Amino acid sequence: MTDPLESQRGKDPTAFSREVGAKAARKLKARRNPTPGVWFGLGMMGLIGWSVVVPTLLGAMLGLWLDRTYPGGRSWTLALLVAGLVLGCFNAWRWVAKEDQAMRKEQEDDDE
Repeated sequence: MTDPLESQRGKDPTAFSREVGAKAARKLKARRNPTPGVWFGLGMMGLIGWSVVVPTLLGAMLGLWLDRTYPGGRSWTLALLVAGLVLGCFNAWRWVAKEDQAMRKEQEDDDE
């Protein structure tokens, strides 16, 4: 095992001090904001799932009502079910992208 100070020989001592300070700050922040656990991950999956399911079911129910009220050659149920599914998937994708962007921004702020 190598001595950590051996790798710092010949380097600027102030740069080493800044690096140690940055690592200590990251460690303190990690202690203040613990990483989310398994339940948090399951909750996020549930939230994303519901953001897809709700518009899909609303589209299907509206389609069923339209098919019963105004019978015709077209299946409003199928069309609105697909439209609700597309809308729900877009909503989930947008939400996940927003969360990903927030996590990346937070990581960049930590690295500075």
